[in-house]
Amino acid sequence: MIAKDKSIDLDNSGKKLLWVEPSHFQLGCSLHSMADIEVSKELAKKHFSTFLMVPRSKKSATFKIGNSKILTISIPVKHVPFFSSIMYAIDLLFYLPVCLISREPDYVMTVPDVSIVSFIPLIIISRLKRIKVILDIRSVPVETFGFLGFLQNFWFTVSLLVAKKLFNGITFITPLMKSDVCRRFGINPESMGVWTSGVSEKLFMTANNNEEIKNLRIKHGLTKKFVILYHGVFTASRGLKETIESLKILKNEGFDVVFFLLGGGPALSLLTDSVEENQLEENVIIHSQVEYENVPKYIQMADVCIVPLPNNKFWRSQSPLKLLEYLAMEKTVILSDIPAHRFVVGDSKCGVYLQSVSPIEIARSVIYVLNNKDNLSEWGKSGRKIIFDRYTWEKVAGDLSNHLLSIEKNANEPFEVKGEL
Repeated sequence: MIAKDKSIDLDNSGKKLLWVEPSHFQLGCSLHSMADIEVSKELAKKHFSTFLMVPRSKKSATFKIGNSKILTISIPVKHVPFFSSIMYAIDLLFYLPVCLISREPDYVMTVPDVSIVSFIPLIIISRLKRIKVILDIRSVPVETFGFLGFLQNFWFTVSLLVAKKLFNGITFITPLMKSDVCRRFGINPESMGVWTSGVSEKLFMTANNNEEIKNLRIKHGLTKKFVILYHGVFTASRGLKETIESLKILKNEGFDVVFFLLGGGPALSLLTDSVEENQLEENVIIHSQVEYENVPKYIQMADVCIVPLPNNKFWRSQSPLKLLEYLAMEKTVILSDIPAHRFVVGDSKCGVYLQSVSPIEIARSVIYVLNNKDNLSEWGKSGRKIIFDRYTWEKVAGDLSNHLLSIEKNANEPFEVKGEL
């Protein structure tokens, strides 16, 4: 049964958005949920009423903003690896028609995965009720190895083909991704939208207690150390092993540097083995993930941060949220020289670009920032300006709302294009 909120009626004076979340969505537990909730809060300020349709979660919540609120609609799906997404798609076949009729949204937004099959029969209802359906792409398939990687690519392709023929619009996380995907699928980019990642000003632009940060460094034995931080998912293709190996070079050169990894993932054992093989137990700390609200403390604890994503098709057009969070906290960032990073940082001093993601080049960049320790604080200030100018949730939600409102104006524009873009 669809979960009903019992407190306050939604403000129906503005537009309504039904936001269908992916099967892996966990309300209040994932970075993805944080982004969607923050954007929904800002949309509410612009007189959008947002319904978040989510798989059943341990947490349920309704967020009030002024006279509007974000209402969560929970779909009963148990977490069973691999099968959850299929069960979610089947459930959506029954729940979506009910929501379209009872909630009468102006827009429905979904993601490219197996649940796209649930939308094909609903196109007739959406056309009759003049509902605009949008495919939202936050990432192209990354690290697509084995059978699960094949499925990820397959459903991404199916989703794009369905959206190209039957939906009213597509939105992307970066202009780079928009350009790449439109070229690959023969889509007219002119009427496609872009809304980027964003950063919470309250969470990442408010200084933490200096005594608390000092105690955190003492706790981890970092009082007199130079600390490089990475937080997020650990996988084999993110330059993390190469960063660990760079510590061996730095150690042999007499530099006392610690690489602090905060998070977890499938490459954890690979990274642990690399630490042991290179005898870097005193130079690498691997810390399990913490509550999202505590991440800023660890960023503030670091001297510099690092995003060493290699220059391959997985990462070139992405929008790494961690990079924005580091910049928001005025940290100088060592980062790979790929289009995704250039788009955000440009030639600002807050970014120190790697010539390649290799241990020797990472070591050289670390030595460069060590030789400029007195300048790091000043360099980091330009990063926060980048965030203020382009990546607050208010600005991101503004881009999304403007595109949603523009869809009706461009409803008759062709998706498909002939020849080269």
